[in-house]
Amino acid sequence: MSERWEPDLYLEFADQRARPARELLARIPVQDATSVVDLGCGPGNITPLLRARWPTAAYVGVDRSAEMLERAAARHPDLRWIQADAAGWEPDGPVDVVYSNAALHWVDDHETVLPRLVGALSPGGALAVQMPSNFAAPTHTCIVDVVRSRAWSVDLGGLLRIRPVRDPIWYHDLLAPLAATVDIWTTTYLQQLEGDDAVTRWVSGSALRPFLTALTDPAEHDAFVAAYRAAIEPHYPRRRDGRTLLPYTRLFVIVTVDA
Repeated sequence: MSERWEPDLYLEFADQRARPARELLARIPVQDATSVVDLGCGPGNITPLLRARWPTAAYVGVDRSAEMLERAAARHPDLRWIQADAAGWEPDGPVDVVYSNAALHWVDDHETVLPRLVGALSPGGALAVQMPSNFAAPTHTCIVDVVRSRAWSVDLGGLLRIRPVRDPIWYHDLLAPLAATVDIWTTTYLQQLEGDDAVTRWVSGSALRPFLTALTDPAEHDAFVAAYRAAIEPHYPRRRDGRTLLPYTRLFVIVTVDA
């Protein structure tokens, strides 16, 4: 996928996006880590949290977006940043913690990728993953409806990802035979968003990004955004206090291996 990411747009809701990252980090049982990989590191906004948890570890940030890595490297020039797709990336050697916040839902073939990441762990290590699991909600079903509603389906239909994240039991059954422990849970956050077109802005920094990048004609781009805005608005009305409430579900998976 060749979408162009916009760090500023993604970071508009940095506080809300960081909360699940902190909650994932808090549940990782590894006390002393010498090597940590941030897989799908984005603009490096979660890196300070990881470094605070394991201050002496060696860090590697991996992301496929050059724009995100440029921002990450500017913020943390002393760390190692690698441009690679998480679907095929492999570490140079065993890793104590592979941490992936809001990234692996962009990767297909979880039945192959996740076991491979578990296999990259050092003894006593942990794989920690958080992924959006909101694909049955209007935030995502409206994307499908808009893409299929007119000629966009020809150019954009191949970008649709109907259900890239499976249910918790599926991940348990996949990973439990490989693990010492498996901790899986879901959380639905009631995001309180401010300003006009809040949900459209939220999704434009994430799930809508590949579609917006593919629409290189400005008129088509604006028409697509307008169609999505019209489709989403009845589901997430702006309230009298000016806020828009967005329920958003996320899946958490932490796998440890024997020491």
